[in-house]
Amino acid sequence: MTNQVSKTSYLLYSYLLCANRKGFMITFDNNFLVSILPFSLRLFSEEERPRPKPMVPQLAPPKIPEGERVDFDDIHRKRMEKDFLELQTLIDVHFEQRKKEEEELIGLKERIERRRSERAEQQRVRAEKERDRQTRIAEERQRKEDEEAKKRAEDEAKKKKVLSNMGANFGGFLAKAEQKRGKRLTGREIKRKTLSERRSPLGIDNLREDGLRQRAQEMWNWIHQLESEKFDLLDQMKRQKYEIVVLLNRISHAQKFKKGHGKGKVGGRWK
Repeated sequence: MTNQVSKTSYLLYSYLLCANRKGFMITFDNNFLVSILPFSLRLFSEEERPRPKPMVPQLAPPKIPEGERVDFDDIHRKRMEKDFLELQTLIDVHFEQRKKEEEELIGLKERIERRRSERAEQQRVRAEKERDRQTRIAEERQRKEDEEAKKRAEDEAKKKKVLSNMGANFGGFLAKAEQKRGKRLTGREIKRKTLSERRSPLGIDNLREDGLRQRAQEMWNWIHQLESEKFDLLDQMKRQKYEIVVLLNRISHAQKFKKGHGKGKVGGRWK
């Protein structure tokens, strides 16, 4: 309680002092003034009492012994030289690293150009091989077409010749055909003989990837050619069977009139 009164009294005293300095007149109760009077007297007595000045010690600069004098210029010079050497070392390391990076960049560019030229050369060689292959395929196709056309022309000529010569000696021709048919090989023997004639060694032991690919393409073209020839031969066989049946029907029809017209003569009209 006493501390609170003291604080309050101090605040009021400060307020009154400020108001008195500015020319204001403030009145309070007598009891209040009596209560703050001891504090005011003590405060005024403290303000009038002279305060002692603080003692500041005098600082003297440190004395350097005469036998151990320090050369600050030499220390500064050595520090500058050390900094210069460190800076020079950093500069040298930087330029060496930059030179190394430039050399690596030049080597990378050279490798890229070399790979690009090698790739272009490979593409050029591959394009030339492809052109040669296409040329060979076209020539082979043209040769086969010419051979097929020639063979068809020869077959047509043979058919016309057979039809023109067919007459009284057709029976002997059929007998000879039957004799030849009796001496004909079986299907398995024909297959073996054909395979032995057409089968050739592959020779792919020393070939690389491009050679193997080219060899596989040639074999595929050969299989395609064989399939086309097989189809043509089957179609030709069907036509020949049909023509033989037609000719046999004509012969049987012509032999009906053979008795009335004499031996070796065929009656009727050939169509």
